[in-house]
Amino acid sequence: MISPSLFPLVVVDVTLFSVDESGLRVLLVKRALEPQQGLWALPGGVLKPDQDADLEAAARRVLRNKIGVDVSHLEEIRTFSGPERDARGWSIAVLFCALLPRDQVQAVIRNKVDALEWAEASKPRHRLAFDHSKQLAAALHMLRDKVDRHALPLHLMPEKFTLTALQRTCEAILDRSLDKAVFRRRLKGSTDLIETDEYERGLQRPAQLYRARSGFTFLT
Repeated sequence: MISPSLFPLVVVDVTLFSVDESGLRVLLVKRALEPQQGLWALPGGVLKPDQDADLEAAARRVLRNKIGVDVSHLEEIRTFSGPERDARGWSIAVLFCALLPRDQVQAVIRNKVDALEWAEASKPRHRLAFDHSKQLAAALHMLRDKVDRHALPLHLMPEKFTLTALQRTCEAILDRSLDKAVFRRRLKGSTDLIETDEYERGLQRPAQLYRARSGFTFLT
C-alpha cells in the first residue's frame, strides 16, 4: 500500500494502437494486482522519480516492463485527475498515445499482467478498469482528428508499403471509406513519403513501394 503522504498519486497510461485486417486495434492488459485486479485496462504504471527522467520516460518504461514493447511514436494527450478514479486515493493520470506497425506487434506478458488482448479500438468487449474507457475515447478522438486533418499515420506502417495499404490504414482509423483519387491527390507533394525502386507484385499490376522519410513525425 502506498502511503497517503505520497498523494496525489501520479500514473501514466498508454493507448497502444495498431492495425490488422479487422481494423484499428488497441492493446489491453488484464490486471494481476489490486486495485481492480482481474479487470482489463490500458497498460499503465506509477511514476518513479528515482527512475524516470520525465513522464514520457515513465510511459516508455511501462511499455518495456509490462509488455516488452518499444515504440517510435509516443505522444502525450491529456490528464485525468480526481479523488474517485483510483481506490488508492487522489490521483493524476497522464495519458499517452503510441503507434506500432503490425509487423512489429510482438507484445508479450512481462510484469504485473495476467493476459494481453488486441481489442477493437472503438468497441472493446471488456469493461475497463479506472477511467480507462474515457481515456481510450480521448485517444481515439485525437487519432481520428489528426488523420481527418491529413496527418499521415506512417508510424503504423511497415518499413515499406503501398499507397493502397496506407489508404486502408487511414480508413481503419477513421472507420469509413476514402475516395482513392481524392486520397492520392492529398499525398501529392508530401515530403514524408519517399518512393523506392521496389514494387509489390500480386494478381494486379505491380504497385510501387514507399517508405517514410527519416525523422518523420505524426503532426498536422
